Amino acid sequence: MLALDPAPEGSQMKYVFPIIPASSGPIWLFVIIAVFLLGIVTLFGYLAFSSRHVHLEVGEGGLRIGGDIYGRSIPASSVAIDAVKVLNLKQDEAYRLKWRTNGSGLPGYKSGWFKLANGEKALVFITDPTRVIYIPTRDGYSILMSVAEPDQVKERIKENLAKG
Repeated sequence: MLALDPAPEGSQMKYVFPIIPASSGPIWLFVIIAVFLLGIVTLFGYLAFSSRHVHLEVGEGGLRIGGDIYGRSIPASSVAIDAVKVLNLKQDEAYRLKWRTNGSGLPGYKSGWFKLANGEKALVFITDPTRVIYIPTRDGYSILMSVAEPDQVKERIKENLAKG
């Protein structure tokens, strides 16, 4: 029998016996959970950051969406220039977001791939549903993006991409 130091005199306990140390399994479980939670916090932090930093660049070569995990470049030849229009998603029911297929739907910011009420596939970057530019592509999807001046963006797309 293994006993450690005897207890001080006058106490009820005479000997202290330690338990067998646990395996490292609980420690690894804690590490895995901590790494997973850190990853989730990092993802939500990035989404919060990107909701304020997404931008649309319009040039003769095409469009470039930056500042979000779903950002990409779209060549001018892929944009259906004549079908670009300004939308108010609170009024234009056919273009409302119906299903999120891959993306985030945080309060005040939606980004990623969605199905629209009209069945169309769309890459979405929306913070204000009342000021949205609709940019259809010839690649089987459209882009919906909240911009401060949607009419100005529409004109720049038509001017710049028609040159390319």
